[in-house]
Formats: sequence, C-alpha cells, structure tokens
Amino acid sequence: MTARPTRRAVLRATALAAVVAVAGAGCGAVPGSVTSVDEPEFIRELPIPPLAESTVAGGVRTFRLTAQEGTTELLPGVETPTWGFDGPNLGPTLRAERGEKVAVEVTNDLDVTTSVHWHGMHLPAAMDGGPHQPVAPGDTWRPAWTIDQPAATLWYHPHPHGETEEHVYRGLAGLFLLDDDASRAADLPQEYGVDDVPVVVQDKVLDDDGRLVLKDDGGEPGTLGGTVVTNGVAGAYQEVTTERVRLRLLNGSTARTYSLGLADREMDLVATDGGLLDAPVRLDHVRLAPGERAEVVVALEPGETTRLRSSEADLGGVAAPFAMGGNDAFDVLELRAADELAPSPEPSWGPSTHAAEDALHEDDATVTRTFDLDERTINGERMDAGRIDEVATVGSTEVWEVRNTIPMPHSFHVHDVQFRVLTVDGQAPPPELAGPKDTVYLEPRRTYRLLMRFDDYTDDVLPYMYHCHMLLHEDEGMMGQLLVVEPGSDARPGRSERLSGHARHAADADGTSTVVGDGYGPRAPDRGAHAGHG
Repeated sequence: MTARPTRRAVLRATALAAVVAVAGAGCGAVPGSVTSVDEPEFIRELPIPPLAESTVAGGVRTFRLTAQEGTTELLPGVETPTWGFDGPNLGPTLRAERGEKVAVEVTNDLDVTTSVHWHGMHLPAAMDGGPHQPVAPGDTWRPAWTIDQPAATLWYHPHPHGETEEHVYRGLAGLFLLDDDASRAADLPQEYGVDDVPVVVQDKVLDDDGRLVLKDDGGEPGTLGGTVVTNGVAGAYQEVTTERVRLRLLNGSTARTYSLGLADREMDLVATDGGLLDAPVRLDHVRLAPGERAEVVVALEPGETTRLRSSEADLGGVAAPFAMGGNDAFDVLELRAADELAPSPEPSWGPSTHAAEDALHEDDATVTRTFDLDERTINGERMDAGRIDEVATVGSTEVWEVRNTIPMPHSFHVHDVQFRVLTVDGQAPPPELAGPKDTVYLEPRRTYRLLMRFDDYTDDVLPYMYHCHMLLHEDEGMMGQLLVVEPGSDARPGRSERLSGHARHAADADGTSTVVGDGYGPRAPDRGAHAGHG
C-alpha cells in the first residue's frame, strides 16, 4: 500500500512555514491555540468496555474479535459512523495470565483489509499483527502465543501500512490486560470497571453531519480534534464507590499528546507501558504521547467530585506548540465519589517471582544502535516493506540511542520488547519514564538511550517494526524493520528476496487465513542466564 499523496507534503511545508512565521513574529502575535478542545457537559456515564469472553480447550485460551462497522453517539444525540471490534466502536478488553497459551481469532467484516497489532506484547513476529499480517475482508486470522511478560496494560489496534491512522481514528482499538503473581497479590484496586477503570482518551473532528473527519491540511503532527472522547463518549463521568480508584490510562489518539492529572490533588503513578514500577511515584500529571499508557491511583473523599484533566502539554521545544496541541487544556473525565466509600489500602506491591529473569542490565549490552528521526524518515530512510533495516541476535541486550532531530513532535515505539530508558541527554530519566516502556515521546534534539533485550523468538523472514507512533508519520514512512535471528544466521540488512511485503500465511480448507505455526515454540535461549544479577 502506498503512502499518502505528495499533495499532503506540499500542504505540510506550507503550514509549517506559516506557523513558524507566526511564532517568529513576537509573543503578541502568537495565538493561545489553533487546536483547542470543546468543553462538554459531563452528563454521560463512562462506558466500560466489557471483558472479552474466551474458551479454553487443549490448554489454549481462545478469544474472538470481529472488526465491523457501526454508529456511535460520540456526542449526545449525534450518530457518527464508526468502526469497532465486536461492536460499533473500540473493542472488548482481553485479559490473560502470565504463562497462559492464548489465541485470538480475528475476523474482518469490513470492506477493506486491516490487521490487528498487539501493542506492547512479547510474541513471535508472525503473530505480531503488523503490516505483514493483513486480514482481508471476509477472512479470519488466528495468531497464537504464550504470555511471558509482567502484568501490564497493553492494547491492540490495526497496523496496515499507510492506513493505520484512519483505522485507529475510526475506532478500532481495545485493551489487553496481563496479570501475574505480583499484580494479583498487590494492594491495588482490582475490580475491573468498579475501582479498576479503563480510560481510553482520543480526540476527533466531526463535520456538521456528525461524521468523522481526518484533516488533510498539512497540520502537524496530524489531526488534532476539538472533541475529546473517553471510552468513546464526550463528557463522561464515573461513579466511585471506593476510597481509591485505579485508572488505566491509554492515549488512543493518532497525534495529540496529553498531560493528564487532577487540578486539585496529586495521584500515585503505579505502572507505565509494560508494567508496575518498583514503587508508587506521587506526581501531579503524566505526559502521554499516542500509544503510551500509565496506571494511576487517585484517592477521593466521600461525596466529592473531581476531574481528570489534560493541562498544557510540555512538547519539549517544538517550533509552534500553539499549533501542535501544546497550549490546550481541557477536562477528560469526571469522578463522582459516593457518600460512603469502601476502604482501599495505600498502593503497594512486591516483586514478581520472574523479576530476576525479566531484569535488564546495561552491562549486558553488546550492541549500540543509533536512530535519528527527521521529518518522515528514520536514519534517512522511509519504510520499505521489502527492505530489512536492522538485524539482532536472539538473547542479545542492546542500547538504542534515539534522537528527534527537528522541532516537531515525534515518539518512538519498538515492537516485541519492553525497554528501559537509561538516560535523556545523559541525565537520569524523570520518574514517569523509570518503568518498563515500549513507546516514548521524543522531545526535539534530545538523545534517549533505551535498553532492551530480544528474547525467545526468531524469524529469518518476518520482521518486527519500530516507528514513530504519531500515526500520520508512521503511515507516511517513518518506520523501519528489524529481524531477530538465531546466532550464525546469514540474514543481513538490505533488500530481502524472501520478504515481498505480503503476509506469510496459509489458506485453510474453508478459505480463511491462518498464520503458519502455532506461536508456542521453539523458545530458544534460556532467559535464566540473566538471573544471576542482583
């Protein structure tokens, strides 16, 4: 699938020149915002995505998802055409335990090809759901793998090359929650939808007929909508019945970065993209770029009301924050405490029994790679589905030095791994970046050193992706391809005769598509070798 027409690039250059000219004209000439958000009445109960049903047979937990069209009242009384999984918008929450074998039967009832990527999941490349695993209209795809990573709030969304922005924007997204021994024993709110609440934040543009609009005006970093929805509705409130509530925050937007907190109190950050921190961190806001997640615990008193709010987001020295969402502030979700609240303990938890094998150690790193993100390229290259950009050896620990070279918002997401931010411009990262991450906002002209290890799965043909998670940028080519191979493999970066840009899949007798292999093996290099570190 090709990138967007060059007309978009012309518009972008014109728009950037205009905002830079305005920014340079003096403070008095710079508007507060050109991307402001409408403030709704908070009169709609927060929809809670249902927990997905599953069946267990032969030791495998199987979920089923169907991508389909529908209509949703994003605004009260306005029917908006949307896409969703098992419903008109968003999708159910999948949930599994560490150690479980899982499979997901993904059926595409849309009239366009899509895919489903398991964002943040450690799994074989053939099961990853990236652009090499498309699901054609009418087909069913069945990836299968073993859950082998810490408890975390992950998510799933389409990843068709050149079309990811549109598919996510129309509503195809859902959460995938992982549990383990540490999370089950933790003193944290645990009752899904009651005191453990999913909060998917997205922004939209609606035309006069209530239809979704993806702007094509060259604005950066993509479409920034004036209607913000939480779990698919604007102006939502959540009734709180316990002294503390755990909010699983997902920035499900395609371009907007949020700075989420509460105006009248601090909150406890307990987890980042890939799982629990070592201990709670008290803070007043957390910045989330598209694709990033955070789990926070908020304490309330009986009978009070407060709101989750996105304050002006520090975009780190971009050229014109007023044109890129940096000056926008708005409420996202109202929390209404009941007159009587059930007791909740202070958040705390102990380490998992897997902590030693999961740990990353910088002194294990044997490879350092450098990635420069420009306007739409990584290391000067646009995405090419027939080219391998990097090759890593399974079991290796690496440091990736990543830099956003221009004053424009970018982020960086790596498939298959959870990384650790070692430093930002040589300094220790802030506390909100100290936990396991798979996506990170890149402040312009700063160097982020990321530590990661490639475990278990190898494939000489199918790659994992790394890319900017501003989805317009990804669609326009800001993405690369990484193979993870066995020691001694002859795979090298460059053109790949075996990788044609099409999925490697087989046809079943009934005509549906199923990925080759079962995803449960072989599991190579024993991670116990890493357990000797203290």
